[in-house]
Amino acid sequence: MSRRRALGLTVALALLAGCSTPRAWPGLALACGAGEHRAEVAELYLGRNIGDRLGVSDEDFRRFLDEELTPRFPDGLSVIDAQGQWRGKAGLVREPSKLVVIVLPGKPDDRARLAAAAEAYKARFRQEAVLTLVSQACARF
Repeated sequence: MSRRRALGLTVALALLAGCSTPRAWPGLALACGAGEHRAEVAELYLGRNIGDRLGVSDEDFRRFLDEELTPRFPDGLSVIDAQGQWRGKAGLVREPSKLVVIVLPGKPDDRARLAAAAEAYKARFRQEAVLTLVSQACARF
């Protein structure tokens, strides 16, 4: 077998091995330090404008937090005030936002609960989109 073909086969097997575990991130070797554990961290970017004006008040957001996010992620989360911009159907949108950061508990339905929270926010506040990011990290509590 040629070196090139062997290298291609090795890469293909490595990628397939990464796909065999739902939580695997092919090509990313995350080495955590003593006392740390690997975790997934989710970020939800929640715009507060409805149309071209502020439509999600602090009280509206608090209710959403209490009724939708806390029941789905009762172990805890952080909420950060942010200022965001993105290109939507109507062009460039700049708006105050909330950034919600959650260290996921590692349950099989983590991603489904994230998606449900994003959909609930979009439906409740007539949002075009909610950006959701999930990344690997080392965590220590």
